[in-house]
Amino acid sequence: MGRREWLTEDGWQQAYDDGIRTVIDLRNPEEIHRRDTDPPVSEEALAVFDVVHAPTEDPSNSEFRALCVPYLNDPASYPDNARIFPGKLAAVFKAVAAARGGVVIHCSAGRDRSGMIAAMLQDLAGAGEDAIALAYERALRAINEHHRVAATPHPHERYLPEDVLAPLVAGRRESLLRFVRQVKTEEFLGHNGVTVGQMAALMAKLGR
Repeated sequence: MGRREWLTEDGWQQAYDDGIRTVIDLRNPEEIHRRDTDPPVSEEALAVFDVVHAPTEDPSNSEFRALCVPYLNDPASYPDNARIFPGKLAAVFKAVAAARGGVVIHCSAGRDRSGMIAAMLQDLAGAGEDAIALAYERALRAINEHHRVAATPHPHERYLPEDVLAPLVAGRRESLLRFVRQVKTEEFLGHNGVTVGQMAALMAKLGR
């Protein structure tokens, strides 16, 4: 999911009706603010949700900044994110394990930070590579469509027509699946402080 501020009050009600009680925000603190174009949402509608901030990166890290220009926007950089910030990624999974009710994870676009965590969760859940790749492709296509209709142009990205988008999807699919094969999510989490009990809670959330 992209910015939660995009969600309308009806959207929050639908999330609640679907069992969502916890929202995990992967953005950095400086990214979290409302915009004039965001729909109004009452405090009462939001009060029923727990919001947990669990950023996947530290943008002030010089190595990360050099590798992910202008930001994390390609699965080819997921291995570097996991290598530089293993504790931050593990903290996201600890938050999922401890979460009340159903969980929504989001970043800014709902594509790469969310996509990285979603791929790892799907890996834990035993989803096949086709399902993992399809989820990322849907996120990539969704934010691309958003760029087509957005009232405010994105500073770094623009809408891509299908003849440009299709090869991008294919390349990122390969990078995504390479990351999933290499990271070995359960081992990665165990090596970075996720306990046996937390892993069991994660698996229960995933229906395993």
